[in-house]
Amino acid sequence: MRMVPEYPDSHVADTAPAATAAPPADAAAAAFATLQSKLKYLAPEDIEQVEAAYVFARNAHQGQTRHSGAPYITHPVAVATLVAQWKLDARAVVAALLHDVMEDCGVGKKTIARHFGESVAELVDGLTKLDRLRFDTREEGQAESFRKMLLAMARDVRVILVKLADRTHNMRTLGYSPRHKWERISTETLQIYAPLAHRLGLNQIYRELQDLSFRHLHPWRYGVLTKAVARARQRRGDLIQRVQGEVEKALASGGLEARIAGRIKPLYSIYRKMRHKQLSFAHVSDLYGIRIILPERLDCYTALGLLHKLYKPIPGRFKDYIAIPKTNGYQSLHTTLVGPAQVNVEFQIRTEAMDIIAESGVAAHWLYKTQLDASVEQVDNPWLQSLLDIQQETRDATEFWENVRVDLFPDAVYVFTPTGDILALPRGATVIDFAYAIHSDMGDQTVAASVNEEPVPLRRELANGDVVEIITAPGTKPNPAWLGFARTGRARSKIRSHLKGLEQNQARELGLQLLLQALRAEGLSELPEADERYRIIWQELLVFTGNRSRDELLSDIGLGKRSAVMVAEQLRTMLMHEGVESDAVLLSQARFTAHENLSQGVMMVDGSENASIIYASCCHPIPGDALLGYLARGEGLVIHTSDCAVAQRQRSKDPERFINVIWADEPVRLFDVGLIATITNGKGVLARVASTLAGADADIVHVAMTDEAAPQTLDLRFIVALRDRDHLARTLHALRRTPSVLRATRAKPSAH
Repeated sequence: MRMVPEYPDSHVADTAPAATAAPPADAAAAAFATLQSKLKYLAPEDIEQVEAAYVFARNAHQGQTRHSGAPYITHPVAVATLVAQWKLDARAVVAALLHDVMEDCGVGKKTIARHFGESVAELVDGLTKLDRLRFDTREEGQAESFRKMLLAMARDVRVILVKLADRTHNMRTLGYSPRHKWERISTETLQIYAPLAHRLGLNQIYRELQDLSFRHLHPWRYGVLTKAVARARQRRGDLIQRVQGEVEKALASGGLEARIAGRIKPLYSIYRKMRHKQLSFAHVSDLYGIRIILPERLDCYTALGLLHKLYKPIPGRFKDYIAIPKTNGYQSLHTTLVGPAQVNVEFQIRTEAMDIIAESGVAAHWLYKTQLDASVEQVDNPWLQSLLDIQQETRDATEFWENVRVDLFPDAVYVFTPTGDILALPRGATVIDFAYAIHSDMGDQTVAASVNEEPVPLRRELANGDVVEIITAPGTKPNPAWLGFARTGRARSKIRSHLKGLEQNQARELGLQLLLQALRAEGLSELPEADERYRIIWQELLVFTGNRSRDELLSDIGLGKRSAVMVAEQLRTMLMHEGVESDAVLLSQARFTAHENLSQGVMMVDGSENASIIYASCCHPIPGDALLGYLARGEGLVIHTSDCAVAQRQRSKDPERFINVIWADEPVRLFDVGLIATITNGKGVLARVASTLAGADADIVHVAMTDEAAPQTLDLRFIVALRDRDHLARTLHALRRTPSVLRATRAKPSAH
């Protein structure tokens, strides 16, 4: 049995500027010699290719230097050395050596392919940032770079392994860079690259990137915490040795042969826990940890029993990641025990194969494939495939990155299908996320669900161990409201993709209605057909509006990007030149309604409309209200009550964008409306008011309290779903009769 000390901050010396620098040629040669010493696992012909790539990269980077003064070639060589430590294949090592030649040296992809093959060229291209392209914002450029990198990673995981090696070396040498760059680079590393490493199971790199980011973001705090950990290590060193000795004896008594490694919690992990729980360093209870590596899976559970017999376990601190692995493939038993002197010690128990995957994640396939059992060969990462699925639904880089970032943070819940299959989802995931995780068609057609055999709403957050059953109906489509509680990138991208198509159809239908109404005001009863007779007119009209097609023009009218009145006037002028005259009856009707000062006729609504018709949240119109419709630019038609102060302000500035709207005879759904109940403050009042609303058949959508009134009174602001104004009147009457309710009114938007 071997006991090995293990410390997370052993890399710290790499970041400190050297006291003396070697001559450039010597520095490059020394770096490459280190790389060569790591290449013994490659075939001789592969080593020759790596050496050729080194010469190519050295010539390409000739004259370039790092901030430290070292030749630039030392950086790609250091990255390649990290890649070689993972024992990736020769193409990955070559790509690591060449990863900056396209971006920094102007070497083309075809040149790389000619010298080193298409596979290497694809890897290098996936690693190349897009700084040479022009973007509207820095954020947009970053998003496009990450999109390209992540998609290349999904196709070939070696891309991200090389990228993480690149970022790790850059962070190790960040101390040489100008101080003003530290915050930006460290924040990006902490928010993007460290979570990526964790998502792919590269826990050693994950911890190092976190600690290095912490060091450069908060140098003073890092220094204080480093000294505190060193003092604690010195003070408690004997205790850890004692625990290791007692554990060794306990395992030996059970006939177990184990490798034991003591460790101290990583600095950033300590700092994050202190901030999150507002603890002092002295109150961080799980500072010390011990890892036990055993030959067989069954040995892990045997060792767990022996440890619980030796020390008292802390309730709620045991986790079995062997039976249910983490989403990144991590497997281990975790338990926290009360050791000698009442010091909490965390134990991680795993096999050798599990330890390899725990530290190296997806890199384990190359790193130890001769040592791992056959099951490791099949270890994959479903998240990588999900990136390609999200890309198919999301062409906008910023939206793609927003969807992916949701999935990067690894805290997960584990739930079951009715057949007993386990599914891992991000913490906070809801029933609708589960449905889309099973299959996109199931998500699209979801109508109801049950959790643990109890009916639940689709917004219900899932917890560990939940058994989820989805009920679907053919022909059902995603609801726009789902975006409010979908948490996974896959679900959000699928819903958004459907809604975009729906928005275009809705906008096109609305645009057609608006244009027809505007044409009637010009004395034309119908829109000209897009046939050979009117082909020239449509071509000229599209040139006038700047649209590519008739459907695009109608969509733009429906979204408020084009004025139906202006298009109708232009179309009437063109038709007159072709001998089409206006209808006198329609013109007289238009003049008869001109006093209404509404330019585009009348539209009827019933609540069945979707994306391109919005009911304003300022006044919450309901059936029975007089209405106005505002054609908002890029949003579609926004429905207001006719006395809404917000609508009246807009109408005074932009009258031509308003149309008259009326309710259909039979609206098809409930509508939100705002209520204000002024109450006498006291125990149980809110419950009584809520009970009154329920009794009036008013569904509470939202409730908020204000303390702007006198101390004895309180305003309760509700959003409730009602059928019409009659339903509203009955609800207000019931509220006014409720004890402790002083006043109940409908909420109205402010005139200011």
